[in-house]
Amino acid sequence: MSVSMAGFTINDAFAKLASQGMNMGQIMLVRGVFATILLALLVWRTGAFSRLGGLRHPSVFLRMVCEVAATVTFLTALMRLPIANVHAVLQALPLAVTMGAALFYGEPVGWRRWAAIAVGFAGVMIIVRPGLEGFSGWSLLALAAVGFCMVRDLATRQIPGTTPTALVSIATSIAVSICGAALIGPFGGWSPLTFANVSLLLAAAVFLIFGYQFIIMAMREGDVSFMAPFRYTGLLWAILLGLVIFGDIPDLMMLAGAAIVVASGLYALYREQVVARKTPIVHSTGPGMAPDGV
Repeated sequence: MSVSMAGFTINDAFAKLASQGMNMGQIMLVRGVFATILLALLVWRTGAFSRLGGLRHPSVFLRMVCEVAATVTFLTALMRLPIANVHAVLQALPLAVTMGAALFYGEPVGWRRWAAIAVGFAGVMIIVRPGLEGFSGWSLLALAAVGFCMVRDLATRQIPGTTPTALVSIATSIAVSICGAALIGPFGGWSPLTFANVSLLLAAAVFLIFGYQFIIMAMREGDVSFMAPFRYTGLLWAILLGLVIFGDIPDLMMLAGAAIVVASGLYALYREQVVARKTPIVHSTGPGMAPDGV
């Protein structure tokens, strides 16, 4: 699980590096093409192409739309803010999914988990710090990404189990690539592809698929309750990569807010184990939590 989180976060770091030479739409397109090719090889190997009919389910379409919207908002925030700040806000996603499941699916959530959700979002406000010095309007896009990811993950739970996950991923990757192509013009036009940028985005796609493969291995072999907390190691990777690659030093408010969000998420997970909830939070959230275009 920890290696998987490293793969997802390194993918984001490479995408952020590539943004120095091309706009967000172009990044979505180029990385999406690479990811689609790699996913197509995986789908072909598993023989999942024979079950294309499963993609007609409405939940698949809703998931694709939300992943596209989440990718746009997430990447835009990632290009304007330190990678650690964006990932710190994203740690509230499991809490958001718990809230969404209670509001839309009527799943029982006791007062303790509601309290954890409230405290967790208070931690997000500390990170975003609206109205205070250091506030950036781009942080609101990171919050929007959390909202889109919440709907994405709730929709994912409604996809029939007979629909191969790899098929859903490749369909989403294609949709994100098409959206990226449409956004190239509005975001400033096409920039000449350099070897460095192409290499960065190819590496990003490789680490993205790498992360997915490792998380599948972890979910199949490991105990879910034991592994769930290790999802938060992605934040540690984001802080480390932000410091080493981009020279970003997290301030105390960001670290305090992130600690509150993580602690709230861990407590909510603990309460789910206590009440023996049928669908733990770790099953409700997407593999990498962040919107990575698949």
